[in-house]
Amino acid sequence: MKTVRHLILLFSILCLATGLPSVVFAGDEWRPVDPADLALKTPVVEKDADAEALFWEVRVDDNPEGNLIFSHYIRIKIFTERGRESQSKIDIPFGTFFGSNIKIQDIAARTIKPDGSIVELQKSDIFERTIVKSSGLKVKAKSFAMPGLEPGSVIEYRWREVRVNQSANYVRLDFQRDIPVQRVKYLIKPYPFPGVGMRWLTLHGDNGAFVKEKDGFFSTSMTNMPALHEEPRMPPENQLKTWMLIFYSKDEKLDPEKYWVDLGKRVYEATKSLLKVNDDVRQAAAAATADAGTDDEKIARLFEFCRTKIKNVSDDASGMSPDERKKLKENKTPADTLKRGMGTGADIDLLFAALVTASGFDARIVMAPNRGNMFFDKSMANAYFLDPASIAVRVGDTWKFYNPGYNYVPLGMLRWQEEGLGSLVTDPKQPVWVKTPLSAPEKSRVKRRAKLSLTEDGTLEGDVELEYTGQFAIERKEENDDDSASQREESLKDEVKGRLSTAEITKIRVENVTDPVKPFVHAYHIRVPGYAQRTGKRLFLQPAFFQYGLGSLFSASTRHYDIYFHYPWLEDDEVAIQLPPGFALDNADAPAPFDSGLVGQYKPTLGLTRDGRTLIFKREFFFGGGGNILFPAKSYPQLKNFFDTLNKQDDHTVTLKQAAPSAVSN
Repeated sequence: MKTVRHLILLFSILCLATGLPSVVFAGDEWRPVDPADLALKTPVVEKDADAEALFWEVRVDDNPEGNLIFSHYIRIKIFTERGRESQSKIDIPFGTFFGSNIKIQDIAARTIKPDGSIVELQKSDIFERTIVKSSGLKVKAKSFAMPGLEPGSVIEYRWREVRVNQSANYVRLDFQRDIPVQRVKYLIKPYPFPGVGMRWLTLHGDNGAFVKEKDGFFSTSMTNMPALHEEPRMPPENQLKTWMLIFYSKDEKLDPEKYWVDLGKRVYEATKSLLKVNDDVRQAAAAATADAGTDDEKIARLFEFCRTKIKNVSDDASGMSPDERKKLKENKTPADTLKRGMGTGADIDLLFAALVTASGFDARIVMAPNRGNMFFDKSMANAYFLDPASIAVRVGDTWKFYNPGYNYVPLGMLRWQEEGLGSLVTDPKQPVWVKTPLSAPEKSRVKRRAKLSLTEDGTLEGDVELEYTGQFAIERKEENDDDSASQREESLKDEVKGRLSTAEITKIRVENVTDPVKPFVHAYHIRVPGYAQRTGKRLFLQPAFFQYGLGSLFSASTRHYDIYFHYPWLEDDEVAIQLPPGFALDNADAPAPFDSGLVGQYKPTLGLTRDGRTLIFKREFFFGGGGNILFPAKSYPQLKNFFDTLNKQDDHTVTLKQAAPSAVSN
């Protein structure tokens, strides 16, 4: 979904560069394989590596269609059986990353066996699939299995990564992969624009220099690059890996403080016409706020007006195809958006800003970083790291932040990627940095309810409903809004069966997928044979139904990277389990509560209804209190112990005992 961050006008004024980098692709040919590579027995970069890239070369090309093409060539040595397994299937992600629509083309691959024989990949063996990274992010990928792979082999593959309609003012060069790399090399031909030079900024690594090569090319290389290993709940990859930003500027070095002030002023001047108020906007604002008393009520009415009265054509749920969107007439002012009753997410944000301005408030476009990509540092004086993201409205002495153009973000919240961050509020005289609020755990809640019955053979059956709000709902809606009803059902089945493999799931309901206000809802009927374990006259039952089969969040004994949770959250569970006839609760002890001060708390309760026939288990857990969502790697043992304790308490088992026959007959 597009919001203010996608304003083309803003992009044009923020970019400090002009011109496109260009190279000529060298051709689609395999290079000779050095016998020494086939004979290599041990890795060079990391001694315990199971596979290691011998080289990875990339050439950057621009074409007449305005696309940037990255032509990749990588060669990898396989040392062990684990290396064979890890490299047997190759995934090359595509889709939208960092504002670019990436397509993958011209894949070619081959395996060179230890005896020198070669097995080529067939084009028919390339397919598309969805992969899930350790962060939980789902991405699409072009996938293929390397043919004839065995330890000692060398594999190599090429592909073109087409960044559609990307401005080449900012070009990202990555230097790390999920395996070590002996040598990484990029080639690029700077655009010869008078008075503007190609600059580069290296993040999380040495500031590599460029070397002049023939035909106007410049290259930069790095050697002995360690692998970037995925860990659960780690910071974004761009915060950890070595990468380089290529850009064009007249200035070699900038003063950050002066740069950001100047940027805030320029953005304000360039966008003030986009927030223009006319009589129609004034009348609409007055009508929408007629019954509002306080300032907050007025803003809430205008927020609701933009959500309910203006169709968001950027939304996946708008029902419009990409071709239909392209044919839409551009809204040049808020009045256009109001008159047509439709607009992009950016148009809706700007209309909201104009409406609140017409109501007597001061509204500004906010330039914000994205902590889903990396953690922003103001010392990096470059517009690349900020996007026009939301609307700030001054209420009294406080700036409050709103994003009605992003359909699923509730009033009073932003996307988690923009919460809890220093953001630049534009101004004609003195732009200011203001920290956006981080939503409290109760703002992002999953409410789970189950009414179940247990049979004497351990089968559990009944109805389940899950209700998601806040950041939970935003993520769930984004995952589901462009899927068909059948796809949504299959995704839910896969999710449940991932922890309850024997489950039979029917009567599925997925509700409020595209509703901007209502919680996202999953509901279904479930039957789980063998849920409780029968031993003689006893049944062993785990009351925490929603945690059954999950396992601990952190399984590794050691940790390399910091631990990062995207947002605080709260879990609210209630499970009612009707006991089988003739069985009674043998032990009534509940899982033990515990907490970690302000950061997190676990509160379970366990009991029976008055008739003794139904077990009631309630569980409330929150984490991230006080804004604690980022933890240093050195605190991993304590954090792991906390979640191991949570898992242990969720695995708590109670015993049901079958009464003697005489007791049953009574």
